[in-house]
Amino acid sequence: MAVGKKEENMAVEIVKPRIDKRDYRRIVLQNNLEILLISDPETDKCAASMNVCVGAFSDPEGLEGLAHFLEHMLFYASEKYPVEDSYSKYITENGGSTNAFTSSEDTNYYFEVNADGFEEALDRFAQFFIKPLMSADATTREIKAVDSEHQKNLLSDPWRMNQLQKHLSAENHPYHKFSTGSWDTLEVRPKERGIDTRQELLKFYSENYSANLMHLVVYSKDSLDKVEQLVRGKFQDIRNIDRNQIHFTGQPCIMEHLQILVRAVPIKQGHKLKIIWPITPGIHHYKEGPCRYLGHLIGHEGEGSLFYVLKKLGWATSLSAGESDWTNEFSFFKVAIDLTDAGQDHFEDIMGLLFKYIHLLQQAGASKWIFEELSAICETAFHYQDKIRPSDYVVNVAMNMQHYPPEDWLVASSLPSKFNPSIIQSFLNELNPDNVRIFWESTKFEGNTSMTEPWYGTAYSIEKVGGDSIKHWMEHAPSEELHLPAPNVFIPTDLSLKPVFEKTKVPILLRKSPYSRLWYKPDTAFSSPKAYVMIDFSCPYCGHSPEAEVLTEIFTRLLMDYLNEYAYNAQVAGLYYDISKTNSGFQLTLFGYNDKLRVLLEAVIEKIAKFEVKPDRFSVVKELVTKQYQNFKFQQPYQQVMYYCSLLLKDNTWPWNEELEVLPQLKVDDLVKFYPLLMARSFMECYVAGNVEQAEAESMIQLIEDVFFKGPQSISKPLFASQHLTNRVVNLERGVNYVYAAEGLNPSDENSALVHYIQVHQDDFMLNVKLQLFALIAKQPAFHQLRSVEQLGYITVLMQRSDSGVHGVQFIVQSTAKDPKYIDTRVELFMKMFESKLYEMTSDEFKNNVNALIDMKLEKHKNLREESRFYWREISDGTLKFDRRDREIDALKQLTQKELTDFFDEYIKVGVPRKKALSVRVYGSSHSSQFQAHKNEQMEPNAVQIEEIFSFRRSRPLYSSFKGGFGHVRL
Repeated sequence: MAVGKKEENMAVEIVKPRIDKRDYRRIVLQNNLEILLISDPETDKCAASMNVCVGAFSDPEGLEGLAHFLEHMLFYASEKYPVEDSYSKYITENGGSTNAFTSSEDTNYYFEVNADGFEEALDRFAQFFIKPLMSADATTREIKAVDSEHQKNLLSDPWRMNQLQKHLSAENHPYHKFSTGSWDTLEVRPKERGIDTRQELLKFYSENYSANLMHLVVYSKDSLDKVEQLVRGKFQDIRNIDRNQIHFTGQPCIMEHLQILVRAVPIKQGHKLKIIWPITPGIHHYKEGPCRYLGHLIGHEGEGSLFYVLKKLGWATSLSAGESDWTNEFSFFKVAIDLTDAGQDHFEDIMGLLFKYIHLLQQAGASKWIFEELSAICETAFHYQDKIRPSDYVVNVAMNMQHYPPEDWLVASSLPSKFNPSIIQSFLNELNPDNVRIFWESTKFEGNTSMTEPWYGTAYSIEKVGGDSIKHWMEHAPSEELHLPAPNVFIPTDLSLKPVFEKTKVPILLRKSPYSRLWYKPDTAFSSPKAYVMIDFSCPYCGHSPEAEVLTEIFTRLLMDYLNEYAYNAQVAGLYYDISKTNSGFQLTLFGYNDKLRVLLEAVIEKIAKFEVKPDRFSVVKELVTKQYQNFKFQQPYQQVMYYCSLLLKDNTWPWNEELEVLPQLKVDDLVKFYPLLMARSFMECYVAGNVEQAEAESMIQLIEDVFFKGPQSISKPLFASQHLTNRVVNLERGVNYVYAAEGLNPSDENSALVHYIQVHQDDFMLNVKLQLFALIAKQPAFHQLRSVEQLGYITVLMQRSDSGVHGVQFIVQSTAKDPKYIDTRVELFMKMFESKLYEMTSDEFKNNVNALIDMKLEKHKNLREESRFYWREISDGTLKFDRRDREIDALKQLTQKELTDFFDEYIKVGVPRKKALSVRVYGSSHSSQFQAHKNEQMEPNAVQIEEIFSFRRSRPLYSSFKGGFGHVRL
């Protein structure tokens, strides 16, 4: 089917949220490129996303990953801008970011940038689709980057299991394909067959990248007329060959791929069940929302739900349900269940209960009141949605444009509004035993499988499961009472905005007592009926041993577990909560519509105050926590080096292996005794923001104080002056390069990793901006040299690091190609190369970089959660510099170019006497011989090998702590 000429001047009323002040306009260029223009005068960042309706399904036979490889290549250079990497460099230097991704039928490219740099950024971006350059040299190098990306995914369970589902499908359907690409598929195999990958790449681009298959979204500060003029000038030269849009008809799963039970061996400890049905794509009925309705009920967690019953029986720890992997031609409905060890032994019962619940839905028929309640929740969510990053917004909308009519580009399928029982029933009928694919993952299957998936090496076995078996499971399943949910009491009814009498720009200290401190920030920017509440309980007993740390973790997990049935409805209605362990105690967060927030807060506080240990739930949570600790060793090597770096730098932190060691011995009675000790002395740091009046905020904290500290049943007393907890960070020695090396925790992982950290200073406005400016200028050159040119690894990044107000910069590289010591030498060599670039920078370039950083600091918070997290960081670090951005802008305006180079020469430059550096190296299995050799080598001058983390930590002085002085408020 050819994509016909789109109507250029079709006037369309695009449905948008009530509180959305942005303007929208659809246009179609002469080349048939369809575009949505967005004007947002309030934005600080501008963005664009181009969605090309060609993806991995279009990969030629024998060139798996070609579409993904092309996505990588378009970033290199163009005829108009031939300098390699100049696009990414421009974006970074103008305070922006850029990326792309390839899916089955789409490839999406996007960027965002400071408003001042938008016009040129858009011109550079347009060249991707007009005249890109793909040199032979760059092609060979970038195949290595694609391969490195694949190597990163090889031991990742989500990637492995996704490919296994694809593998067990019709070989003649593109769903069956491997889509990432590797050195093997893009270099070795094509060469063996005499195929030139670069020529195939150019051919693929030429035959598929046509304007009529593209959708562009442009998000600008300017008026619609101005941005339309800009866009017409820049994108009209994209050629249009009126390429037929390829429709991949037919179903990926034919009879032999249905009624199957697949047992697969994952990498990580644990057991998962995925029950999958091929279904009619929900997109064909997006206003009736059948998949959303069924996902809401099958995935419900309230009383009477499938999950409620499985949890009560001790068989499951999480359950989700909904449509996934959909196109216009086919789709899947998936139920995913995380099982306990006991649940693993009750597979048939669990399957029986699932099908009993589906049968219950069929018997009950589609419920009008449930649909209307869901529709009302969706409508409120749509009309009061938070603003998000412009780059995220344009990607979402660009992806919608090919599937929905223009009026629904913003809405997509988020507003089910037409109740149609027969459509819901027809979808429900597709969830039947004849149509099912069951994927059961467990490390217990190791050694009992007979087959191997070819791309990732996943071990699996397969057997047929007939309708009779499922009927038998249903008949013998436990006779638990499954029923539909009750009406949701948390749906907000009052969405009015509270008056704000004092337009405070930053949080104010509203209330202080021996028990707590309350920071308050009313909503003066977002006009949203939402609130954000953070209560941080500082409990000295929490961190005094590995046992205490683990018991605090189990305590917070149990609280979440106990609250789930009650508070699940709150989350469905847009009111979220979390209780999590911190280094100094635990933290309660509530965020969402303020209308029922107080009700939820009171319920949570009561659960904490009346905490009891239920032995059956203790066992389930302990098992879950144990598996998470056991799975630590399967983290990516780059995550391992970052963990070691934190352990080396942060005082009073315990290593994961000690916590895992104490876990098996912990009993119910240990937690029973621990809870009163944990709560015996505490202090609450509180932050209340958003659509909440001062008196309401004070009343919330007064309530909590009354429950915990006052009255006959009080469970806590205020902290002694000596007990206020601090954040202390190791102060590295000047002129020394510390090195800590370890073997990777997973012997099967070939990847190695490095963190090269340079510690600079404790929080100081002028030093902060010097460091930030260096990082901004060096970020893209580092990426280009270490990844694009040297191809050390897909994960290559230079970024700032901040530990409780102690600032520095770090290089993070993960690689199968080279060992960490070699990568370390390349990082140092890059720094020497970068010196000359810094010294030779013109005054105009310096000013441009300074202005870009100022623009980044002037960027307004987009929503309440983002604002709250910014201010909470100041509170939790103890720095309390709420006007930080204004003060740092003032410092930038005074900064001279010489001061920046002097800063580099003093703190960053290789070999200078004041430099403080720490290299953390993790050696993967492909570099284990180098690990042994490097251990026995003589250290270079000024280098110190760290043999044992805690001896090192004890031997070093610590920076002072901003946090910990009660009543000591620095403003």
